[in-house]
Amino acid sequence: MTNHHFYKFLTMKKLVLTVLLASGFFIGFSQNPNKIFKVGEEFYEKKDYKAAIEEFTQVINLKADHDEAYYYRGLSHMALNDLDKAVDDLKKATAYKEKEGIYHLSLGKVYFLKGDYQNALASFTNAIDNDKKNLEAYEYKTRTLLHLNRFQAAVDNANEAVLIEKTAKNYLLLGASLDSIKNYKDAAYNYGRAKFYDSKMVEAYSGLAYSHAMLKEFDKALDAANKAVELDAKNIPALIVRSNVYAGSGKKQEAVTDISNVITLQPENYEYYLMRGKLYQELAQYQNAVADYSKAIYLNKDDSYLYYMRGQAYELLADFKNAKKDYSTLKKMSPNDIKAQRLYEDAKVRLYNLNREENKPEIKMIEPVSPKEGVLQIARNKDYMFFKGQIIDESNISSIQINGREAEFNKDTINPLFELEVKIKDLDKVTISATDVYFNKETWNYEIAETEIDPPVVKLIAPYASDDGMIYLDSDDPSLYIEGIMQDKSLIKSILIDGATASFTLDETNPKFSATINILNKDNFTITSEDQFGNKAEKKFTINRENVALLADNPMGKTWVIFIENSDYKSFASLDGPTKDVTMMKSAFAKYKIHNIIHKKNMTKNELEKFFAIELRDLVRSNKVNSLLVWYAGHGKFINESGYWIPTDAKRDEEFTYYNINNLKASMQAYSKYITHTLVITDACESGPTFYQAMRSTPEDKSCNDWQATKFKSSQVFSSAGYELAVDNSQFTKTFANTLSGNPNSCIPIETVVKKVSSAVVSSGSAQKPKFGKIAGLEDENGTFFFIKK
Repeated sequence: MTNHHFYKFLTMKKLVLTVLLASGFFIGFSQNPNKIFKVGEEFYEKKDYKAAIEEFTQVINLKADHDEAYYYRGLSHMALNDLDKAVDDLKKATAYKEKEGIYHLSLGKVYFLKGDYQNALASFTNAIDNDKKNLEAYEYKTRTLLHLNRFQAAVDNANEAVLIEKTAKNYLLLGASLDSIKNYKDAAYNYGRAKFYDSKMVEAYSGLAYSHAMLKEFDKALDAANKAVELDAKNIPALIVRSNVYAGSGKKQEAVTDISNVITLQPENYEYYLMRGKLYQELAQYQNAVADYSKAIYLNKDDSYLYYMRGQAYELLADFKNAKKDYSTLKKMSPNDIKAQRLYEDAKVRLYNLNREENKPEIKMIEPVSPKEGVLQIARNKDYMFFKGQIIDESNISSIQINGREAEFNKDTINPLFELEVKIKDLDKVTISATDVYFNKETWNYEIAETEIDPPVVKLIAPYASDDGMIYLDSDDPSLYIEGIMQDKSLIKSILIDGATASFTLDETNPKFSATINILNKDNFTITSEDQFGNKAEKKFTINRENVALLADNPMGKTWVIFIENSDYKSFASLDGPTKDVTMMKSAFAKYKIHNIIHKKNMTKNELEKFFAIELRDLVRSNKVNSLLVWYAGHGKFINESGYWIPTDAKRDEEFTYYNINNLKASMQAYSKYITHTLVITDACESGPTFYQAMRSTPEDKSCNDWQATKFKSSQVFSSAGYELAVDNSQFTKTFANTLSGNPNSCIPIETVVKKVSSAVVSSGSAQKPKFGKIAGLEDENGTFFFIKK
């Protein structure tokens, strides 16, 4: 046939096939479940289980009650180790044909493989009930009963199997069941019958050797064990049985050899190392025993018995340090391990003798502190005091007493902490004693010295820290210079910053301290201090680098805002307005490049004077502030051409108790040389002609692009200029905040804000008459204060 004719032949053949398919010629075959089942059986026989499952599934789809399809699909799933699906299919097979014993047998085998022995037992029992001569069902039932530790039931079932048919396997299982109930004589007889029916059954010889060994018939046991090994030199159970026979008959070295062969065959089983370790220990080869126990621990760290045995081996080697270590490990494991608890109780006696020493305990007082031997410092006017300390000793402590009373402590802990509340009123001395478990005792007598107990208080100057310990950095330098004051009634003993010692004067009260620390990859640091009486303080500061970017392109430089919010007065009416005003302004400032906000509340006259004259001066100098805005919200007074802020402790009609804002100017003169731009905003009263120089004309708006305006100095004041006490709704502050919030530009000068605020206040009919000008006496180079947007 030519290639051309052959091609035509193939084309015709495809055409015919297509017609036949379309006409349903193959429908009868493809829909016949019995024929599909036959195909599935063929795949199953060829061990192509996945293909078999597909065929059996088709059968089930066509005939839902096809028990054989379920059966064979279940067997296929079992062969693929998909045991859950195997159970489902075999259960359906038994449901459709309850009397089919082989279905129950196969279901039982799957349960057996899953370790579900209760359901396996039920299935094997059903298999036997439906087929009394099903020896395989008897075999599996016996094995299942042995797994369930139902040994007498196993004996009874195995006996029934033997009565049905005398086979090597049936006798073997009967022997195994009998030795499980310690009937070694009958077990030996049945193992003998098993080897009679199968002279090459290794398990029969191994079982016979075991039974003879348990009967102390070591010669017979050895003969049987040798035969088992002769039949299969790599049979692990046979080697183990012979090793046990050797060990029982005193031939320990031969026993070691057999276990060594087992380890060669299965080097990852920790139990074999344990077996050989015990044999080495019995041979007084303690170092070898330690090596095997260590290997066993490496393979199974959670078995407490291994630590117990290795501890014993170390003890026999006189290596008491490692012995104690293993026994201590037992102690740690014992709370969650009943076996470890039992072993530790036995080990405690060994530990007691191993740890014996004659050194007396030592004491370390924690509270109250003991700055020198024989003295305890206790706070004045204390009636009761918690005594806390630590007893230092190599051994466990059995008793700690303070003035004859037993203190609370953990008797299972080395170097335990102790505490006890003691009535110290009218006491001038205290006696503390400690006794260890070997009856070594020491007593300490202390005199009581009264002292203060307040811990030191740290106050940072540079960098400035908020009340919650937040520090805003202005550069990415890897090192940070820290300066502060440590306040305490007593002399300071030590100051540590992240463990590094800070520099300070030891004999100076409330000393200044400084240090430079590395903050690379750090987001916090901790300052720890202790005074001469042992009072300690620790404060953590968090590093925030968000302001680094703000400063990089801010022509105003580092910009700080100081809020003074006075609202809770003693003699004047209290106000809600200042709190609202400050909150409103903080929200407005959030859009602008403000590097730090200091918020002071309810300040007295003394606090105002100290803050502006000393604290703010030091903060501005140490933190290199470029632009400073001071905002006062609270009551104010305008008396004799002078403006006053009303401190919270001010008295009505006593001018002396008010804070003259000319004092603010005097304080600012001391640190104006550090600042380029100063802006004081007082939403309380007019500042007065002695504080500011009024503008002769309406202030002109200045441009952010005017470098002179940003670089040249400015000292400005903007006041509400009312003559009355503050009110709770300030049009002045409201317009100021709205102007900043609604500003669409990248910056806004104070002059623009002044125009809008002044216009809004006048339009509202308020008694306030805002005034804007330069601060008299402070250097001003015609610069101005810009608010730069983020």
